[in-house]
Parts: sequence; C-alpha cells; structure tokens
Amino acid sequence: MLPKRAQLSQLPTHWDLLVIGGGITGAGVALLASQLGIRVLLVEQKDYAWGTSSRSSKMVHGGLRYLSQGNLRLTRESLREREIYLKELPHLVKRVPYLFPISKGQFPGRGIMGIALWLYDKLAGVNERRWLNTAELNELWPSYTNPNALGAYCYSDALTDDSRLVMRVLQEASANGAELINYVRAEDIKLHNGTSQVTLVDAHTNDTHTVYAQQVINATGAWADSLSGTANKIRPLRGSHLVIPTNLLPANSCLTLLHPRDKRPVFIFPWQGSTLIGTTDHDHQDSLQIEAQASHNEIEYLLEVVKTVFPKNTVNTSDISSVQAGVRPVISSGKAKKPSQERREHLVWRGAGRINVSGGKLTTFRVIALDALKEAGFIDGPTHRRLYRQGHLFEHSITWPKGLGDPLAPAPSQNELLAWWQWCIRHEQVQHLDDLLLRRTHVGNHQQDGGHALLLEHAPWLQRELGWSKQRWQQELTRYQAIWQQFYQIQK
Repeated sequence: MLPKRAQLSQLPTHWDLLVIGGGITGAGVALLASQLGIRVLLVEQKDYAWGTSSRSSKMVHGGLRYLSQGNLRLTRESLREREIYLKELPHLVKRVPYLFPISKGQFPGRGIMGIALWLYDKLAGVNERRWLNTAELNELWPSYTNPNALGAYCYSDALTDDSRLVMRVLQEASANGAELINYVRAEDIKLHNGTSQVTLVDAHTNDTHTVYAQQVINATGAWADSLSGTANKIRPLRGSHLVIPTNLLPANSCLTLLHPRDKRPVFIFPWQGSTLIGTTDHDHQDSLQIEAQASHNEIEYLLEVVKTVFPKNTVNTSDISSVQAGVRPVISSGKAKKPSQERREHLVWRGAGRINVSGGKLTTFRVIALDALKEAGFIDGPTHRRLYRQGHLFEHSITWPKGLGDPLAPAPSQNELLAWWQWCIRHEQVQHLDDLLLRRTHVGNHQQDGGHALLLEHAPWLQRELGWSKQRWQQELTRYQAIWQQFYQIQK
C-alpha cells in the first residue's frame, strides 16, 4: 500500500538518493535502495508504469530470441530472475506453457530447437520441455491450421500483470521507507556544492520545489536521453499488441509463431480473460511526450498472423477490444540494424550530477537496479555480488483483493471490480481515471468502450471514493475518453 500522495511543499529538501522515473527500473532502484537504509525519493512525471511498464508483452521470461542471438549471459540472468519472482510473487507471476510449432522445412527445426530448449531449461534449473505431436498440439489449439506442422515443443515461461508488478515493487519500497510521488517532473539537474540540485514541478499545480541529493539516478527508460546530460544513447522502438475477446480466439497457453512475412516471433496468449496478440518492433518517430499509438500497418501485421494460422477464427478490426502500444528503451548500437536485431542489455552511464540507467528487460529489473546503485557508489563490488546471489527481494506481506494482478484470472465480476477500484483508490495514489482503468486495473483494455458504461453506472459512488466534485468528475471523464479513444481504441 502507498501513503496518500504528498504535496511537494511537504517534502524534505535533502535526500541520499533521488530516483527519477516510476516504471519498473526506477521502482527497482527505489526498492533496493530503501532496503539498504538509503533515504530515497522517487518522482514520476506521469503515473507509475505510465510508459513502457504498462504496455509490455506481460512476460517474465528468459527470452529464447536472446539465446538464438548468442546472448547467453542475458538469457541465464533473465531465467534466474524469473524463478525468483515465480517463487516470491505466485499471485502475480504465473508459470505458463509456451508452444513453439515446428513445420517441415522450417528453421529452426526439431533438432536445433530441442537443443536450444535443453539449454534454456538447464540455465533455469528446471526440466519443463517436452515434444507434442500434432494431435496433442491440436488438442491445446483446436483451430490451429498448418498442413506442414510436425508437432510442437512445449516449454515454460511466465506471464504477469506488468503495471501491477511495478505497483508491488513500489509498495515494498514504501514499506521500507521510500517516499514516492507521481505526477511530478524533474527539471534542471545541476551540481551545487558537491550535491545534485534538482527542481521538481507538480504537474497538477505547477508548484515547484528544490531538492538536494547525494546522488540522482535517471531511470526514465525511453525518456532517458532528455535528462541524461550526455549524447543520446536510446533507440526508441515501438511494440504494439491487440486485445481481443477470448471467445474469438481461446487461449490456454502461449503460442509462439513466426510471422509469415518476416519470421519475427509473434505471441498469442491468455491475459485476464482476453487474448493478447503481439508484438511488433518499429522505430518510434513520434514525440515521447504523448502516448504511443499503434499504426494501421502494425494492426494489420498482427491480424495477418491470425488469418494465416487460424483461418476458421474470423477476427476483424471491428472485433478488437483495444490496442496497446509501448516504447522500448533499447540502447542503440549506432549501426544500421533492423529493430529486432538490437541487443536488449541495459546500460549505466554518468552525466553531470546524475547516474543514467536504461535499456534491459522487465524481467531483469533487480539486476539493473543493483548495477545502478553500484555505479552511484551506494554498494561496492563484494556487496553487489552478495546481493545478486541472494536471490530474494520481497520481505513484506501485502494483501490485494482477490484476483487483482493475476494474469490468468478470468474477467472479474462487477462486485470484484468495484472492490478492486475501491482498494486502488484508497491505497495507490490514483489521480486520474486512466490511472484506475488502464494501469491499476485493466477494464479499459478489455472492454470495447474502454469501461465508459461502467463509469457512468457507478459515477456517484466513484465520485465519493475519489473525493471529486461533479465538475471535476466530468472533466476527468472527458479526459479519460479522449485518451482512450485516441490511443487505445481502434480507429475505424
């Protein structure tokens, strides 16, 4: 649980550490710092998990693709972290069977894929892989149509609710004494008598407050270049997903397919009562100051997979509940590589009065945070190695309403949803309706009207819970509808 959002004027002016960015990387830094007894303040210019960390592929995984690229270290590290979260957050990170169909004449074939999955399991310390013949494949995915299919390899990885994972990490940091505040942007970082001086601006009131920190960690992901104080290092890459009703394409496992056009992997998997299809990989040329939006070409690209291997399941643009586009903070190689060929490691580098960290994966946020804290001088090499080997992160027990954050739970009943909304409003610094409907809960992602009818039905109750006047309620409703229609609704 988070305390009520503080006012800037109430904040102390001196801190050991200021973390800028409330996605999974910043949350991880704040958590590990708070566990070390460091006085830490985290600020986020939008809402927690507003950017990449609420629009990912929802996977806590090692990444078979990284293994195929020869990136053994990243795969091993990711699998190790996966196992930690499966053990410590069983309600939020769920092991799921993944199926990789093998076809005649396809690369990789059964032999190479078998070796890769043997190594994958070996690195994770599990033994989950098995071969499925075509009858077993069709039993799990009855509508799957591929006359050249030989069968499929079944292995395991994990799914999560990405924005809820960020909230769980932030709640743990708060329980350890970290101060967290959303809708506050950081400006004008400069050195002052050996410490970093930073101007904070409240997005709601435009009030400013100057704080001083022994160290500042810029953990703003795709936005890192704007605050790094160095030459640009980020190549923003957009990944988009489609959310469709599960009755149109039922999914009880994650199906990994090679796109017929370019052989990129595309996943089809269950998520909170819907089916998700993704992802794409494109250079993001739009402004990072507005939400990312899936292009028409990306939507058609993802639908092409369904039409190719599920010809009996008619899924049209009009059937899509919502789209979800996020921008990956990929460290640029500086070479003319295709987006999917860029490596996914993180990078920690220094700027004037700040430490910058970006890149990496949702799965490895703990490792990224350790590296950032080491560079900032809060831990030394031996401590870094000890904490890395510790393989334990969560100490506090925080009980959420039943089903909240479970990636495999069915769509909630109305009573369950209202209980989720009430809990989030009271305990998670909800400032706007999109915080509630698109990140704390996901009704806006799963319903074709973005949850508008539910908002109207429960308007008096929500107004009371949120403490809003009728005028504020109408402003927020209009604001939410504009956001949802522009960035999440299919443009017909």
